[in-house]
Amino acid sequence: RHLCDEVLVDPVVDRLHVGSPPAPRGRVVEVTPMPGVTDPDARELEKAADELGLPPIRVATAHRYDLVGDLSDHDVAVITRRLLANDTIEQARDGELVPEFAGEASAHVHVDSVALADLSDDELVALSRDRLLSLDLDEMRVIQAHFAAEGRAPTDAELETLAQTWSEHCVHKTFRARIELAHTRADGSVERTEIDGLLAELRRVTEELDPWWLRSAFVDDAGIVAFDDTHDLAFKVETHNHPSALEPFGGANTGVGGVVRDVIGVSARPIACTDVLCFGPVDLPDDDLPAGVLHPRRIRAGVVAGIGDYGNKLGLPTVNGAVLYHEGYVANPLVYCGALGILPHGSHPTEPFVGDRIVSLGGRVGRDGIHGATFSSAGMDASTVDQVGAAVQIGDPITEKGCIEVIERARDAGLYNAITDCGAGGLSSAVGEMGEDLGVDVDLSVVPLKYPGLQPWEIWLSEAQERIVVAVSPQRLNELQTLCDAWDVELTDLGTFTGDRRLVVRHGDTPVVDLPMVFLHDGLPRREMSGAWADPAPADVAAPPASAALLLELLAHPDVASKEDIVRRYDHEVRGGTIGRPLVGP
Repeated sequence: RHLCDEVLVDPVVDRLHVGSPPAPRGRVVEVTPMPGVTDPDARELEKAADELGLPPIRVATAHRYDLVGDLSDHDVAVITRRLLANDTIEQARDGELVPEFAGEASAHVHVDSVALADLSDDELVALSRDRLLSLDLDEMRVIQAHFAAEGRAPTDAELETLAQTWSEHCVHKTFRARIELAHTRADGSVERTEIDGLLAELRRVTEELDPWWLRSAFVDDAGIVAFDDTHDLAFKVETHNHPSALEPFGGANTGVGGVVRDVIGVSARPIACTDVLCFGPVDLPDDDLPAGVLHPRRIRAGVVAGIGDYGNKLGLPTVNGAVLYHEGYVANPLVYCGALGILPHGSHPTEPFVGDRIVSLGGRVGRDGIHGATFSSAGMDASTVDQVGAAVQIGDPITEKGCIEVIERARDAGLYNAITDCGAGGLSSAVGEMGEDLGVDVDLSVVPLKYPGLQPWEIWLSEAQERIVVAVSPQRLNELQTLCDAWDVELTDLGTFTGDRRLVVRHGDTPVVDLPMVFLHDGLPRREMSGAWADPAPADVAAPPASAALLLELLAHPDVASKEDIVRRYDHEVRGGTIGRPLVGP
């Protein structure tokens, strides 16, 4: 009762019942996260009990729904599937659920070798598909040749590391591809042009313009521009489409968390959020919904709630954005999240040194988010949920709030020499990129886990959220630990920057990964692509006659109509200043 009174119950709006559940008023459906899925509410309650001086407890949470009415089993199943639970991350039962807790025993550490040497082209493609690597045949052939030259088979972790590093999400293969463009003009003539990579073209234009206010672009977690003589602004936008299509709340929730973390990853203090959201028509008939796809109404509700939940809990205002509707977004919504941060000019260190410690700050590691980076390179169909449900990350904004406070103070105290966020690809991406020019030695046995049983490749590739990786001089490690203790942020010393330009990962004494950095980052074969564009034929479009009815029809269109019901879900005034103007007055 003490825990409930202090933490769970607001006596103004809540009613407390301790003991056996109340007698059902109708059919009971209970929904709870699947075992292994992050449950932030449960984690915070366990922490609160500890802070209140209570004995250690284990917590599981569920939502209970009492469905009153003349409902058949089929009716209850439809309501549960369509409205109450998402099979990607939740389990539901018609009746009461028994809480499930992860066991305490550690699993046997096992690293598999993956035979590549004698595989045919078809078998290489099948291996990529079956392991969710999203690598094409040319890429698989390059990997096969590399390990043939080394005279050994890759480990499961090495294959997964290459797939992550070479994923569309992490290396932008399409934007780096060499493209032959055929342009058909209106007169029928065809002009052929070779584009040496869209990303290179974007960088070339930026470099030619060379604006004085541009501090950093294309090379870090977020772009940085000048704000005034002493401060810079960091800005990052990123899509979270596939995860939001599978689990709208979690996908959008961690979309916000990810861009906020990117801003932290350039040593900036996050100050605001933005978003652009595109959904299918909310009045889409059920018969027109493709198999395995959530209805746009449900996607919209989950995405809007997920964005509001993360930003509001961090105390970050959502200051602008847009909401659009189109049939093209039925199967895969566009969830474009952005974050803005501020930092003192010249306060973002980017160069680790040989001997620096590789330090992880923030959340613990679980299976949530595995294959998120490679998932972004894959197509979407009705089987996607069954294949890559674990690719959906689960957010924990309270943990990220602690990271924000720690990093700002650590930056001002000069406690780290380099920083990056732990996003797509997890430690594999963060440590692999930070150590590209030096080499690293990492021990996964020290990584704190949400629950036992994870194998080394899962620990290495997990995209469990709210983690930051920093390079810290051994002499400053104790200062950083003291700062983390003050903000209840977990710190883990993972290993060291070696100077041998190799990615070496162990789990205690068990070898997991041993790859040359040059192959990991420069071995990807470049794509060759072709494109075609034809000038559209000119068309005479008569302007519709103006009328009051037409104006009303236009204003009622979902793209034009008021978005207040969504906008007001987001706190856009928090942190607003009142200095210089009265709070009340005539």
